[in-house]
Amino acid sequence: MDPAGHVAAQQRDLLVVSVLLMLVIIIPVMALIVWFAWKYRASNKDAKYEPDWDHSTHLELVIWAAPLLIIICLGAVTWTGTHLLDPYRPLDRINHNRPVTADVRPIEVQVVALDWKWLFIYPEYGVATVNELAAPVDRPVRFTLTASSVMNSFYIPALAGQIYAMPGMESKLHAVINAPGEYRGFSANYSGDGFSGMKFNFHGLDEAGFEAWINRARASNLTLDRLSYLDLARPSEHVAPMQFSSVDPLLWDAVVGRCVEPGKMCMSEMESLNAQGGTGLQGIRNTLPPSSDIYTRSNSTALGGEGSGYVMQVCTVEEANEAAAGRARMARESLLAPPRSLEPLRGAGLPRHRSNTTATPAVQTAARDTGF
Repeated sequence: MDPAGHVAAQQRDLLVVSVLLMLVIIIPVMALIVWFAWKYRASNKDAKYEPDWDHSTHLELVIWAAPLLIIICLGAVTWTGTHLLDPYRPLDRINHNRPVTADVRPIEVQVVALDWKWLFIYPEYGVATVNELAAPVDRPVRFTLTASSVMNSFYIPALAGQIYAMPGMESKLHAVINAPGEYRGFSANYSGDGFSGMKFNFHGLDEAGFEAWINRARASNLTLDRLSYLDLARPSEHVAPMQFSSVDPLLWDAVVGRCVEPGKMCMSEMESLNAQGGTGLQGIRNTLPPSSDIYTRSNSTALGGEGSGYVMQVCTVEEANEAAAGRARMARESLLAPPRSLEPLRGAGLPRHRSNTTATPAVQTAARDTGF
């Protein structure tokens, strides 16, 4: 109810108007309850007693027409407000009196909800921060959001409404801060043990202050690549603000595609293969043990236990039997066949995603012997 941004101010106005419209019905109804209880009390012998009364056209019109008009008004206000405040809709105004001009370029901020902290990437400036966010006053901000593991919710009450961040997906939020200051941001969706400490500060700064803030991030001795991201994404609580002076430009696409781990197939590659009919039963053998397990707090165990690979499933009993027969046949043929390629499956026409590591000779030997 104390907004510092144009979007939050409109949301506050929508809430106030909705409450006032509902009070048009609520206040008379509450007053009539008190009046009826007083007038028709047992001690009031002058009250008119009509046990056979059952209908009044005038009363029915009032009872039904007034709420219907309020519902129509609420529906119109809500429909208009929710479309104007669609988080995916780019801003057309800085505030009530100032439109967004063609020469104003929004700031891009990529947001990753980690366990249990927030990662903010500024691709335009090549820096990133953890649990600290800043934006210049009166300049639109375009947030793109995702999550590393479970669904979360990004919320800065003074700036705009909450927006969900989900793994494997991109959510968007457009907002602007109109007053300098320091504002509270937090997670509005329960996400586990460290949820209560998943908070950050949002700084509304003038242009000079924002440039100074960016320069402080550039002066950091930390860099954010895939391996450092995997370390950062491990569950941790009450993490102090951090700055990264440089960011791997391909990291964001890998986070959204859920393929930050070296050698893991991206969702875009998987979707391309599925669009071409899939890889059949042969595809379920194209698995490798995870090199970095950020979701189970361990390097050596995954969902299926120690040494397990990525989860795979066969849908029917017939397919399971066929897969078992195929594995036995392949085991016999592997004695004479050349070593199997360990290259991950790729979608047609898709560029190879970068990998910082290659399989060791021991892993190659184990993969060849086990048929993976």
